[in-house]
Amino acid sequence: MKRVIIVGGGFAGLGCARELARDPDVHITLIDRNNYQQFQPLLYQVATGILAPGNAAFSLRSILREYSNVDVKMAEVVSADLRTRSVTTADQRTYEGDFLVLAAGAQVNFFGTPGADKYAYPLYSLHDAELLRSRILTLLESVDRDPSLIDQGALNFVVVGAGPTGAETAGALGDLTQRVLKEVYRDLDLSKARVYLVDIVHNVLNAFSEGSQTYASQMLEEHGVQKLLGIGVKEVHAEHVLLSDGSKILTHTAIWAGGLKASSLSSALGIQTGRGGRIDVQSDFSVQDFAGVYALGDFANIAGADGKPLPQLASVAQQAGKHCANNIAAAISGEQGEPFHYFDKGIMAMIGRNAAVAEVGEHRHQLKGPIAFAAWLGVHALLLATTRAKIEAFLEWAWDYFGGAYVHPVLDRPEQVAVDWNENPREVDALSKEQGRE
Repeated sequence: MKRVIIVGGGFAGLGCARELARDPDVHITLIDRNNYQQFQPLLYQVATGILAPGNAAFSLRSILREYSNVDVKMAEVVSADLRTRSVTTADQRTYEGDFLVLAAGAQVNFFGTPGADKYAYPLYSLHDAELLRSRILTLLESVDRDPSLIDQGALNFVVVGAGPTGAETAGALGDLTQRVLKEVYRDLDLSKARVYLVDIVHNVLNAFSEGSQTYASQMLEEHGVQKLLGIGVKEVHAEHVLLSDGSKILTHTAIWAGGLKASSLSSALGIQTGRGGRIDVQSDFSVQDFAGVYALGDFANIAGADGKPLPQLASVAQQAGKHCANNIAAAISGEQGEPFHYFDKGIMAMIGRNAAVAEVGEHRHQLKGPIAFAAWLGVHALLLATTRAKIEAFLEWAWDYFGGAYVHPVLDRPEQVAVDWNENPREVDALSKEQGRE
């Protein structure tokens, strides 16, 4: 048997494992720090209570249970020897194979912003989403008991980054405060809630066309989102964020959607990395000078038809995983691997109920409004790992759409997200008065 070690159970790693597992003469060891695949495109819906955590995370062992030639190991890979195609985990166990696939994913990039790593809430893992949801619910419960906390910024939410994740999160928060929560927290004056979307660039959804950007901007405004574009975040504090123009926003919830970089494993490989700390790979995903080693997904830079790195999208990772598996199968048979050609299905972003933009296909045919909203739901449901997951997600969305507003208000980790309302009271009071005058 040929042994294949796959690091990472995301779209790329799992896709590669499932495709390779069809060959009974290949043994696969899939290693991930979690025992589940997390569906990143839906994490903002977990954070805002639209979906339950179980709708965005799926057991790797359950997904791969039909393949007897696949072992799943829950461990964190901390180093790798590319020449021997071996990896070492945090508990000092070593796994070696005939082929090594590095699909270790990404981590949040704070770009050195002071305080961001301590006070901001990233949104890349299931843990991040659950923590943010609990933070939001903690603030709502606190204001429900003591409405005076609104003056301390308890209902101010700052989303940093106006790309798809930031725009979708801001739109969902606007929808949450304007529509959904009114039936859940009936004593709250949610008209005082504020959602700010901040980015140093001058457009929302910068990778989209001008028409999509204009529509998305209008929909964000309709969902109560205040856009602060062309302005960066200089510092993040426990009770406010400082912007690059010198102004401050009183808030206890800064949500970081400002960018990603390769996971920390990339710095422990002993090779030079490329943009975003990712591994620059050849057209067949192989790592130059290291036979039998491949890198995929958010961990790699793979050039598209225009020579530029393909975006970090689920569809790219999923296609890459399958293609890499085919190239490994070819190598086992003594054949040459094929270069990767990405089938561009387009890009899309949801701004809120009945509001979305989609640019479909290589030529970017534009859709917007309810039809783009339906397309977003359909595409993301198809990306889910199992049939049961697809059905459950559709049921949740259908219930929200046709059955009335619904949210999962489960505050399951209050100690981790508690707010010290007595911290820096004078500074908070001064800032509150300043913003009140504005």
